[in-house]
Amino acid sequence: MSKVKKIIKRILLLLLLMLVISIGYFGFKIRQNVQQVVTYESEVERAVKENNIPEYKNLVLAIIYTESKGKSDDLMQSSESAYGERQLIGSTKESIDTGVAFLAQSIEKANEAGCDIWTAVQAYNFGLDYIGFVKERGGKNSVALAEEYSREILSPLLGNTEEKTYRYYRPQALVYNGGFLYSNGGNMFYADIVKMNQQFIKWLK
Repeated sequence: MSKVKKIIKRILLLLLLMLVISIGYFGFKIRQNVQQVVTYESEVERAVKENNIPEYKNLVLAIIYTESKGKSDDLMQSSESAYGERQLIGSTKESIDTGVAFLAQSIEKANEAGCDIWTAVQAYNFGLDYIGFVKERGGKNSVALAEEYSREILSPLLGNTEEKTYRYYRPQALVYNGGFLYSNGGNMFYADIVKMNQQFIKWLK
Protein backbone atom coordinates (compact mmCIF):
# COMPACT_ATOMS: atom_id res chain seq x y z
CA MET A 1 0.00 0.00 0.00
CA SER A 2 2.85 2.38 0.86
CA LYS A 3 4.40 1.77 -2.58
CA VAL A 4 1.12 2.71 -4.27
CA LYS A 5 0.94 5.87 -2.15
CA LYS A 6 4.47 6.81 -3.19
CA ILE A 7 3.59 6.35 -6.87
CA ILE A 8 0.44 8.44 -6.50
CA LYS A 9 2.41 11.13 -4.66
CA ARG A 10 5.04 11.22 -7.43
CA ILE A 11 2.35 11.48 -10.12
CA LEU A 12 0.66 14.33 -8.27
CA LEU A 13 3.97 16.16 -7.84
CA LEU A 14 4.72 15.69 -11.53
CA LEU A 15 1.31 17.05 -12.49
CA LEU A 16 1.81 20.02 -10.17
CA LEU A 17 5.23 20.70 -11.68
CA MET A 18 3.78 20.54 -15.20
CA LEU A 19 1.02 22.95 -14.16
CA VAL A 20 3.52 25.43 -12.71
CA ILE A 21 5.69 25.21 -15.85
CA SER A 22 2.63 25.72 -18.09
CA ILE A 23 1.45 28.75 -16.10
CA GLY A 24 4.96 30.19 -16.22
CA TYR A 25 5.20 29.64 -19.98
CA PHE A 26 1.84 31.23 -20.73
CA GLY A 27 2.64 34.12 -18.38
CA PHE A 28 5.91 34.68 -20.24
CA LYS A 29 4.13 34.62 -23.63
CA ILE A 30 1.45 37.03 -22.42
CA ARG A 31 4.11 39.44 -21.18
CA GLN A 32 5.96 39.17 -24.51
CA ASN A 33 2.75 39.94 -26.39
CA VAL A 34 1.94 42.92 -24.14
CA GLN A 35 5.43 44.33 -24.68
CA GLN A 36 4.96 44.00 -28.44
CA VAL A 37 1.57 45.73 -28.33
CA VAL A 38 2.76 48.67 -26.23
CA THR A 39 5.39 49.54 -28.83
CA TYR A 40 2.41 51.20 -30.57
CA GLU A 41 1.31 53.13 -27.47
CA SER A 42 2.36 56.55 -28.75
CA GLU A 43 0.52 56.01 -32.06
CA VAL A 44 -2.57 54.88 -30.19
CA GLU A 45 -2.35 57.86 -27.83
CA ARG A 46 -2.30 60.21 -30.83
CA ALA A 47 -5.29 58.47 -32.47
CA VAL A 48 -7.49 58.38 -29.37
CA LYS A 49 -6.86 62.09 -28.77
CA GLU A 50 -7.72 62.91 -32.39
CA ASN A 51 -10.98 60.95 -32.00
CA ASN A 52 -11.85 62.47 -28.59
CA ILE A 53 -11.63 59.21 -26.65
CA PRO A 54 -8.29 59.64 -24.80
CA GLU A 55 -9.60 57.72 -21.79
CA TYR A 56 -9.83 54.56 -23.92
CA LYS A 57 -6.14 54.24 -24.80
CA ASN A 58 -5.72 50.97 -22.89
CA LEU A 59 -8.92 49.64 -24.41
CA VAL A 60 -7.49 50.24 -27.89
CA LEU A 61 -4.25 48.51 -26.88
CA ALA A 62 -6.36 45.58 -25.65
CA ILE A 63 -8.15 45.43 -29.01
CA ILE A 64 -4.77 45.38 -30.76
CA TYR A 65 -3.73 42.54 -28.43
CA THR A 66 -6.94 40.68 -29.25
CA GLU A 67 -6.81 41.22 -33.00
CA SER A 68 -3.12 40.78 -33.82
CA LYS A 69 -0.94 40.88 -30.69
CA GLY A 70 0.86 43.67 -32.52
CA LYS A 71 2.27 41.30 -35.10
CA SER A 72 0.73 42.40 -38.40
CA ASP A 73 0.38 45.62 -40.38
CA ASP A 74 -3.38 45.59 -39.83
CA LEU A 75 -3.03 45.79 -36.06
CA MET A 76 -6.73 46.34 -35.37
CA GLN A 77 -8.05 44.23 -38.26
CA SER A 78 -9.60 47.43 -39.61
CA SER A 79 -9.71 46.44 -43.27
CA GLU A 80 -13.28 45.09 -43.24
CA SER A 81 -14.74 48.18 -41.60
CA ALA A 82 -12.85 50.44 -44.02
CA TYR A 83 -13.13 48.49 -47.28
CA GLY A 84 -15.56 45.61 -46.69
CA GLU A 85 -12.77 43.11 -47.33
CA ARG A 86 -9.84 41.69 -45.40
CA GLN A 87 -6.14 42.37 -45.94
CA LEU A 88 -6.47 45.70 -47.75
CA ILE A 89 -4.68 47.73 -45.08
CA GLY A 90 -0.91 47.84 -45.46
CA SER A 91 0.35 50.06 -42.65
CA THR A 92 0.05 50.10 -38.88
CA LYS A 93 -0.86 53.81 -38.92
CA GLU A 94 -3.79 53.28 -41.29
CA SER A 95 -4.99 50.35 -39.20
CA ILE A 96 -4.85 52.33 -35.96
CA ASP A 97 -6.46 55.43 -37.49
CA THR A 98 -9.27 53.40 -39.05
CA GLY A 99 -9.81 51.13 -36.05
CA VAL A 100 -9.85 53.93 -33.49
CA ALA A 101 -12.23 56.00 -35.62
CA PHE A 102 -14.61 53.04 -35.86
CA LEU A 103 -14.37 52.36 -32.13
CA ALA A 104 -15.06 56.04 -31.40
CA GLN A 105 -18.15 55.86 -33.63
CA SER A 106 -19.27 52.71 -31.82
CA ILE A 107 -18.76 54.32 -28.39
CA GLU A 108 -20.70 57.42 -29.46
CA LYS A 109 -23.63 55.36 -30.74
CA ALA A 110 -23.61 53.18 -27.62
CA ASN A 111 -23.67 56.28 -25.39
CA GLU A 112 -26.55 57.76 -27.40
CA ALA A 113 -28.44 54.48 -27.04
CA GLY A 114 -27.79 54.27 -23.30
CA CYS A 115 -25.69 51.12 -23.69
CA ASP A 116 -22.55 50.18 -21.78
CA ILE A 117 -19.00 50.37 -23.11
CA TRP A 118 -18.84 46.60 -23.65
CA THR A 119 -21.74 46.85 -26.09
CA ALA A 120 -19.56 49.26 -28.08
CA VAL A 121 -16.62 46.84 -27.89
CA GLN A 122 -18.75 43.88 -29.00
CA ALA A 123 -20.05 46.06 -31.85
CA TYR A 124 -16.44 46.50 -32.97
CA ASN A 125 -16.61 42.80 -33.85
CA PHE A 126 -20.29 42.46 -34.83
CA GLY A 127 -20.97 45.82 -36.49
CA LEU A 128 -22.87 48.87 -35.27
CA ASP A 129 -26.34 47.33 -35.69
CA TYR A 130 -25.61 45.29 -32.56
CA ILE A 131 -25.99 48.45 -30.47
CA GLY A 132 -29.67 48.81 -31.35
CA PHE A 133 -30.18 45.11 -30.61
CA VAL A 134 -28.76 45.53 -27.10
CA LYS A 135 -30.64 48.80 -26.51
CA GLU A 136 -33.94 46.95 -27.06
CA ARG A 137 -32.87 44.32 -24.49
CA GLY A 138 -31.75 46.43 -21.55
CA GLY A 139 -28.64 48.24 -22.77
CA LYS A 140 -26.01 45.97 -21.24
CA ASN A 141 -23.87 43.57 -23.23
CA SER A 142 -23.69 39.91 -22.20
CA VAL A 143 -22.46 36.71 -23.78
CA ALA A 144 -26.06 35.46 -23.88
CA LEU A 145 -27.17 38.51 -25.91
CA ALA A 146 -24.11 38.27 -28.13
CA GLU A 147 -24.85 34.59 -28.76
CA GLU A 148 -28.46 35.39 -29.68
CA TYR A 149 -27.34 38.07 -32.11
CA SER A 150 -24.66 35.82 -33.60
CA ARG A 151 -27.02 32.87 -34.03
CA GLU A 152 -30.25 34.64 -35.00
CA ILE A 153 -29.09 37.68 -36.97
CA LEU A 154 -25.44 37.92 -38.01
CA SER A 155 -24.76 34.31 -38.92
CA PRO A 156 -27.87 33.84 -41.12
CA LEU A 157 -27.28 37.27 -42.69
CA LEU A 158 -23.86 36.05 -43.83
CA GLY A 159 -25.13 32.75 -45.19
CA ASN A 160 -25.19 30.35 -42.25
CA THR A 161 -28.91 29.54 -42.15
CA GLU A 162 -28.41 26.11 -40.55
CA GLU A 163 -26.70 27.24 -37.31
CA LYS A 164 -23.44 25.55 -38.25
CA THR A 165 -20.70 25.89 -35.66
CA TYR A 166 -16.96 25.37 -35.40
CA ARG A 167 -14.64 24.59 -32.51
CA TYR A 168 -13.18 27.52 -30.56
CA TYR A 169 -10.87 26.69 -27.68
CA ARG A 170 -10.60 29.96 -25.75
CA PRO A 171 -11.25 29.61 -22.00
CA GLN A 172 -14.34 31.84 -22.20
CA ALA A 173 -15.88 29.57 -24.83
CA LEU A 174 -14.93 26.32 -23.11
CA VAL A 175 -16.58 27.45 -19.88
CA TYR A 176 -19.69 28.85 -21.57
CA ASN A 177 -20.58 26.23 -24.19
CA GLY A 178 -17.80 23.68 -24.40
CA GLY A 179 -15.95 25.69 -27.03
CA PHE A 180 -17.73 26.72 -30.22
CA LEU A 181 -18.73 29.71 -32.34
CA TYR A 182 -21.34 30.08 -35.09
CA SER A 183 -19.93 30.04 -38.60
CA ASN A 184 -20.06 33.55 -40.13
CA GLY A 185 -21.35 34.80 -36.79
CA GLY A 186 -18.45 36.83 -35.48
CA ASN A 187 -17.12 36.16 -32.00
CA MET A 188 -19.74 36.28 -29.26
CA PHE A 189 -16.97 36.26 -26.62
CA TYR A 190 -15.17 39.26 -28.13
CA ALA A 191 -16.01 41.82 -25.43
CA ASP A 192 -15.04 39.42 -22.62
CA ILE A 193 -11.74 38.59 -24.34
CA VAL A 194 -10.92 42.28 -24.83
CA LYS A 195 -11.81 42.89 -21.16
CA MET A 196 -9.36 40.16 -20.10
CA ASN A 197 -6.64 41.51 -22.40
CA GLN A 198 -7.16 45.01 -21.04
CA GLN A 199 -6.24 43.63 -17.62
CA PHE A 200 -3.07 42.10 -19.10
CA ILE A 201 -2.21 45.51 -20.55
CA LYS A 202 -2.85 47.19 -17.21
CA TRP A 203 -0.76 44.70 -15.22
CA LEU A 204 2.17 44.11 -17.57
CA LYS A 205 2.88 47.15 -19.74
